Amino acid sequence: MKKLNIISWNVNGIRAVYRKGFLDWFKDAKPDILCIQETKATPDQLPRKLKEIEGYFSYFNSAEKKGYSGVGLYSSIKPQAIENGFGIDKYDREGRVQIVDYDEFLLFNIYFPNGKMSEERLKYKLDFYEVFLDHVNQLRDQGNNIIVCGDLNTAHKEIDLARPKENSNISGFLPVERAWIDKFLDNGYVDTFRMFNSDSDQYTWWSYRTRARERNVGWRLDYFFVNEEFKDKVKSSYILSDVMGSDHCPIGLEIKIND
Repeated sequence: MKKLNIISWNVNGIRAVYRKGFLDWFKDAKPDILCIQETKATPDQLPRKLKEIEGYFSYFNSAEKKGYSGVGLYSSIKPQAIENGFGIDKYDREGRVQIVDYDEFLLFNIYFPNGKMSEERLKYKLDFYEVFLDHVNQLRDQGNNIIVCGDLNTAHKEIDLARPKENSNISGFLPVERAWIDKFLDNGYVDTFRMFNSDSDQYTWWSYRTRARERNVGWRLDYFFVNEEFKDKVKSSYILSDVMGSDHCPIGLEIKIND
């Protein structure tokens, strides 16, 4: 068996985080796989140093709209295959999904939509959730183990945000959004962080306003999920709250896989 370390991070602009020391952090962290969300760039807008990191293959899925959304993957292991999106243009044009085949598991790197802008965007978010669930279940039913990581844009329980009562009518903590996470878990998936940590005040996102991070007034919006059959391979799941550069911090997952 060998250990595999996967990190996920909503960087809130890959070019912005690059200017804040992203590559120095990356070289120190040395993850086997790094999934990033909200890249806000197309590959042709990236400096060579971000596309060609020694020891890593890199892959990007960008939104049609410039400076918006997008996900990326750096992997020290060459994937068997990689797919962008669900095959549905309405969702795929926003560049939110990478599905990466590592033979022993499928890795979903996803930047889930934010529903705060309007009722229309909230519906889009909830529809995206359902399309994702159908897609991931189909692949799991084919015998694949599943790892899902990324910014879910929803805090699951009251323990997952600092001000639950004040935010109960805000997208990101609406009953309908939280109920979908319950449904997802009931389909046989596990929130890996809660396998190891039941503490409050464990957050991954803080508003840039009002010094929220300094005061740890945050939300846990970023997750690693696995299917239940795979959870025994999970050795740790953690939050890297000291890492700066974005309004989100990275999260990590350590698994054991066959050599």
